[in-house]
Amino acid sequence: MGFSILKTRVAQEALGRLLAGYLKLVRRTNRIVVEPADIYDRVRPDLPLIIAMWHGQHIMIPFARPEWMPACSLVSRHGDGGFNAVALRELGIGAIRGSGALGRKVREKGGASAFLAMVRRLAAGDTMVLTADIPKRARVAGPGIIALARASGRPIHPIAVVTSRRIDFNNWDRASIGLPFGRGAIVVGDAIRVDRHADDATCETARLALEASLDAVHARAYALIGSKDPGAGLRQAQPALTGKPA
Repeated sequence: MGFSILKTRVAQEALGRLLAGYLKLVRRTNRIVVEPADIYDRVRPDLPLIIAMWHGQHIMIPFARPEWMPACSLVSRHGDGGFNAVALRELGIGAIRGSGALGRKVREKGGASAFLAMVRRLAAGDTMVLTADIPKRARVAGPGIIALARASGRPIHPIAVVTSRRIDFNNWDRASIGLPFGRGAIVVGDAIRVDRHADDATCETARLALEASLDAVHARAYALIGSKDPGAGLRQAQPALTGKPA
């Protein structure tokens, strides 16, 4: 009974607004350094972008969006997707419902329709913000984000947004949520571009480059706040990535 109430639209709206309010508090009370310092000036002429992050390290990502950058994020159709979409709306970010998957799960998770929606939003000028890894395969970049870059012609920028005071969870992606009154770091990596006519080998090279760059920006961001990435090394425990992208 209690859990079913939480799934109602009213509850999801309330939870989403609470989450957004909390994230705004964390943002206001953390001293945040951005690296490179001029990254927003550098990327502005190249908009829209595809912003890539790791699962579990995505909660603080809204901190990184400047007000002049229209953005949209991929949000799961299930579970906590409803109130996450509300929180994003309150933070000025649109939502596309669906999630990455492989093989037979693509249709179930709404991956194909979400992919087309993301291509359309990029064409309309919205930056897309999404996790590079697929649920339950932590720190393994999926082929979907590479396919999106190839189809849209837009560059991928890996990003890390971290805080010194936080709660780290012992779950599959080692999720972290920031706490108020600490220090933070936003680190953005160089653009990864995928030609529209790229073959499978070229796409795989780009996928591996994205993994390496995401690892690097997270290591650097945590170093800036005198900490270590709680999810470092998770990839080694994952099964081999097979299947077609969402």
